[in-house]
Amino acid sequence: MVGSLPQRLRDRYASEYAVALAVYKGSGKRFFVSIAEQLDIPTVVDKYNKDGEVIGEKSLTMDQLKDEIADNVNAQTLLILPEAKRLTTGIRYWLEDLMASGVRLVCFAAVNPGRDIFLEMVEIELELPSDIAIRLVMAAEAQRQGLKIDKSRLAALQPMAGRNPMLARKIIENERLGLNKKAKPQHTQYVVIMPIIIAFLMSFGIVRFIGMGTGNKSLYIFGGVTLVAGMTMKQLGQVRGARKRLGQ
Repeated sequence: MVGSLPQRLRDRYASEYAVALAVYKGSGKRFFVSIAEQLDIPTVVDKYNKDGEVIGEKSLTMDQLKDEIADNVNAQTLLILPEAKRLTTGIRYWLEDLMASGVRLVCFAAVNPGRDIFLEMVEIELELPSDIAIRLVMAAEAQRQGLKIDKSRLAALQPMAGRNPMLARKIIENERLGLNKKAKPQHTQYVVIMPIIIAFLMSFGIVRFIGMGTGNKSLYIFGGVTLVAGMTMKQLGQVRGARKRLGQ
């Protein structure tokens, strides 16, 4: 689902540029057809028989669509691409040629992939939506689904969505289905303590060397055994089985 910001951006510049907004969803031809249709670029050509008479129309192939779009865009063309991380390598190379010809390009992604076309673009980091904005999204989604939710219930559900509008819509859907009773927040932040564990284990290595240097056999054996045991437990702690719920 395309977010509201790309849509607002399209509406804002529709009077100044020829704007196309497209999301790549696995089909390259559908992606290019969507762009071509929004820019009023033909996606079919006449089909002729052996006598040179027009007998119908046939759709352009994906390569033909790419060439047709490239021939009909210019500096007054604006392409808006939400979920830009999905773009394939071939599409990114094609977009690189369009950028070289002056086409304006806006890509939305949760993280900058940091390769090819993204290295040539100006990166602008957007602020996360506020709690109030997330509640407004949840209220709008509840209204769309015909679900009546009071403000106190929205306040209780909002922490489960964090700052993610897509997750906020999912929470409302779960609420409609009665699945939020035992739900837990899905935006938990974790603290990485691995450096502390490594430092703790290395301290036993220091004890071992102290025992070696001072000739204290007990200290030497204790430090070595403890270090090996600690590293063994660390490796065993990284073993993960299949995480399934009961009944799966």
